Amino acid sequence: MSAYQDTGLGLLGDPMRRAIFETLARRPSSVGELAAQLPISRPAVSQHLKALKDGGLVVAHAQGTRRIYRLDPQGVAALRSWLDGVWEHALADFHKFAEQAVADGSTTEEQP
Repeated sequence: MSAYQDTGLGLLGDPMRRAIFETLARRPSSVGELAAQLPISRPAVSQHLKALKDGGLVVAHAQGTRRIYRLDPQGVAALRSWLDGVWEHALADFHKFAEQAVADGSTTEEQP
């Protein structure tokens, strides 16, 4: 999962890649369909798709003369799993902090 920490999130840090990713989350699309919805050229869309594909977040299949891109469920699941782990760790740390704050507050209040 560390690959998604380094690659997946980095890939989604680019606004155009994120827009492509979000569009593909709604429905599979071709390069032309994506370019029609975005303020970038078809070659630029292709470059972003290649990066997302190399990062394991997107897959493609041939449909006639076009390639249709969609999110890769395995790649997205791995990214989500990594994010869930980060979130669980953050919540555990917050819980410890809150418990410590309560404990520190109760000992301070008991002192004259």
